[in-house]
Amino acid sequence: MEFFESLDTLLKTFWFVALPASLIFIVQTIMTFLGADASDGVDADFDGDFDGGEAPFQLFSLRNLINFLLGFSWTGISFYDSIGNKNLLIGISVLVGALFVYFFFLIIRQIQKLAEDNSFRIEETINLLGEVYLTIPGNMKGKGKVMVSVRGAVHELEALTEKDAIASGAMVRVVRIENKNLLVVESL
Repeated sequence: MEFFESLDTLLKTFWFVALPASLIFIVQTIMTFLGADASDGVDADFDGDFDGGEAPFQLFSLRNLINFLLGFSWTGISFYDSIGNKNLLIGISVLVGALFVYFFFLIIRQIQKLAEDNSFRIEETINLLGEVYLTIPGNMKGKGKVMVSVRGAVHELEALTEKDAIASGAMVRVVRIENKNLLVVESL
């Protein structure tokens, strides 16, 4: 503690901010790598309709506060002896802290671009070819099953036909979707 007692008040302040902020940052980093806190600072804290747009950046989060405090405090400590004007030092430290938050935002945006949505949507089957798995009764009188490949994954789906019955093993084309979960198919 003798080290801290001999320091100027501003430098002491930078150190008192840097040490806890660094400790919290290390804990956050470990938690992130363990998967405990993967999206803080990205999602909004409120409900809203953002259809067609990307989620807003959550500016006021614990992670962003820690990022700001890291940049602010360590810049102040690093340049304390180099910059004689204390107001300029504080201004530069605030700017670097804001840049830390901005760079974190850019990194998270790039990571989000790596995400891939592989969820199945039945609408993707329209105009695709499939093979009848269970015979489809004709004239929309009953359901059969077809196997359709969508993006490399084969799906077994219920199907109807408007024409004559289609036997197992026949190739069909998906014409449209009925009731959000039934394929209407036709023979090839």
